[in-house]
Amino acid sequence: MGDPAGIGPEITAAAWRALRTCGPSFTVLADQALMRAQGVPVRVVARPDAAGFAAALPVVDVKLAAAVQAGRPDAANAGSVIASIERAVRCTAAGEACAVVTNPISKAVLQAAGFPHPGHTEFLAELMGVTGQEVMMLAAPGLRVVPVTIHVALRHALDMLRTERIIAVARVTHAALRRDFGIAAPRLAVAGLNPHAGEEGRMGDEEQTMIAPAIAALRTEGIAVSGPWPPDTMFTETARQRYDAAICQYHDQALIPLKTLDMWGGVNVTLGLPIVRTSPDHGTAFDIAGKRMANPASLIAALRMADMIARNRNG
Repeated sequence: MGDPAGIGPEITAAAWRALRTCGPSFTVLADQALMRAQGVPVRVVARPDAAGFAAALPVVDVKLAAAVQAGRPDAANAGSVIASIERAVRCTAAGEACAVVTNPISKAVLQAAGFPHPGHTEFLAELMGVTGQEVMMLAAPGLRVVPVTIHVALRHALDMLRTERIIAVARVTHAALRRDFGIAAPRLAVAGLNPHAGEEGRMGDEEQTMIAPAIAALRTEGIAVSGPWPPDTMFTETARQRYDAAICQYHDQALIPLKTLDMWGGVNVTLGLPIVRTSPDHGTAFDIAGKRMANPASLIAALRMADMIARNRNG
């Protein structure tokens, strides 16, 4: 359900209205009263259940500890938010659902209640026993981007960059493009770190000492990879035709171009997990929660992409 005081409940209801006759069907793990308050018919179920989806939204009841006021998050509900994620993962791992789609959480609210993880991505990896193998991709119809470092301060991200990490992220991305996106021969583009990709060492040497060796190693494995690309030109319309995913060195290098190009068509996909997981590419939007202003397009795109990936994985 994501943070119940955010826009998650209302975009979930809007997604059901949009998809109820055409699918994909989904079940919500949330407090049933929270979902009934969105003005949609609700059918309480014990586990994910697609039956009767056109007539009512299936809800696995996850009780909240405190009353919800839209736009005002309450750490008292953090346990229920976490429980909904954990239960969704268990259901999917057990084969009761084909994917997990997560609504936006407030990292600050959860961490105030003792949640030790930077976000969904790292928490899901721990739940699945694959910590360190998780990779975040943001995908839209015109661009896929993968940051090598994710939810850390920029100063720390630069210290964390390593040739080995670039190689590992690129391998996971290449495998996911084949398995999950149905691309037989994926092409990867690796961004440089510095302006103009370092200008042959005049503006930094990370391209020569760290990124180029990673590219060379990936090529020896038969992966089609190019770079280091100057970050300021690799996202033009012409450049984007030359690769299937861009490997970027830090969070905003990846997310700014994607969200600028297609804010509402973007989907967050966690690669490297044994289960399928997607999410909208936006946050809780507490400032507009409860005002019926929220755009459900990214959640709808996340549901559709989860369905597509699950079908590709399962044939």
